[in-house]
Amino acid sequence: MPAYLRALDALSTSLDRHNAAIIELSPEDSALLRCAIDSSRLYFRTRKGGRGVYTYRAGRPLEDVDSSPPCMADIFRCMGKAARAALCAIARHLRLRSDVFNHLLDDSPLPANEASSSVLVATFSQISLQQGKVATGGGKIAVSCEVEKGLLMLISSDAPGVMVCDNSGRWYQADSCMAPGELLLVTGKALSHATAGLRPASSYRTISDNLMIPTNGGRTSLIFRLMPQGNAILDSTPIAAAGHVIPQSYGPISVSQFMDDLSAEEDVLCNHNDNTYVPADNLNMEPSLRTVLSDSLSGAFLDDAMLVSCGHSFGGLMLRKVIETCKCILCNSEIEGGSLIPNHALRAAALAVKQEDDRRLFHNATLRKRRKEASEHRENGDITPENGLNRGVQYPFTVNEKVVIKGNRRTPDKFVDKEAVITSQCLNGWYLLKIIESGENVRLQYRSLRKISISHDSERRCVPQPVLSSS
Repeated sequence: MPAYLRALDALSTSLDRHNAAIIELSPEDSALLRCAIDSSRLYFRTRKGGRGVYTYRAGRPLEDVDSSPPCMADIFRCMGKAARAALCAIARHLRLRSDVFNHLLDDSPLPANEASSSVLVATFSQISLQQGKVATGGGKIAVSCEVEKGLLMLISSDAPGVMVCDNSGRWYQADSCMAPGELLLVTGKALSHATAGLRPASSYRTISDNLMIPTNGGRTSLIFRLMPQGNAILDSTPIAAAGHVIPQSYGPISVSQFMDDLSAEEDVLCNHNDNTYVPADNLNMEPSLRTVLSDSLSGAFLDDAMLVSCGHSFGGLMLRKVIETCKCILCNSEIEGGSLIPNHALRAAALAVKQEDDRRLFHNATLRKRRKEASEHRENGDITPENGLNRGVQYPFTVNEKVVIKGNRRTPDKFVDKEAVITSQCLNGWYLLKIIESGENVRLQYRSLRKISISHDSERRCVPQPVLSSS
């Protein structure tokens, strides 16, 4: 445990100071990563003409194994395990449960016939030299600043080339001291929203320095992006429960809507000319729909919105503040206490967005419950050829009813084929039973039981019972 706490402290300190961290893998995983880098470089140089990008997603069938770099499935599992461990460490640093973000992730192991939300990207970039100079001009090739959309990103490459902006606004080369088989960790916007900005997203950019490029003239990289499920909800409520102060802008939002908003921001950037400077603050001048429909103090939806005399609308704690001060906080106008009018249009819009978020949250919970039930069915062998699963009633028995324990792999052998009486009904199809023969109490699920047939019960009553007499 002391070693883990030291590693946790080193990770959190590096993220706080540098917005990035280097993760050291086990010798086995490090060797696998180096092998994957070498094989990916060979794959791109021999089959892709020295340049290319390949995206791998677990659970998605490969049409042609020969057309993909080798070891992708193994590397996906290796880097995915490291990403989940880093996410747990970040949660511990924020005084949260280590599994607080697990509801955002895919089930592990991934259910059959389901593609992963996270992706693994293999890239190879080759620099062509013309007359001793880089073809694109200058000693470095740099792309514009990027920010990861997902939870976090892990990068491994055979040559340095990633610059990160630290918390003081200085750009530095983050992977210059990385050893082969190590991973560079940067955090994303989804994690920033889920932590209410306590773990901000890292800004990074990729550069290619011709003095640091290997002798093969290219740079091979493996990038793992830990992405949340599209039907999950980014909610910073656990952050508030841990005692942290949450800004009003970090309200609950579905992952799909969050990603759509990020794509809209990217479209704004793309529509501007490359030579035009656009301040970062200007990108957020247009507030999001949830910001407009939420109370700026409490973050709650404006289902009690009121129109004041100056024309502005408020609700929740902000409305209370306006009434107490008799002054609009937006235009500084004097407010007449008796002039409040319900803003039904704003209330209806806020209620509609709130119901949509609730539906997504309910759908996410229902989906996970079905996956768990399907996994239990597979373990117990309850498979039917019609639909693959036996979706019977979870409570087919009543209290005081006699049953026979047919058992499954989880049932102790001493209870199999024993008759019992149901004494109480528990959650999720479980029952508390009393064994008739021994008087023992046992808790079993409905799939382990079957009703006593009439013929079986009558045969049992016809069996002569021993008579005890005293001489």
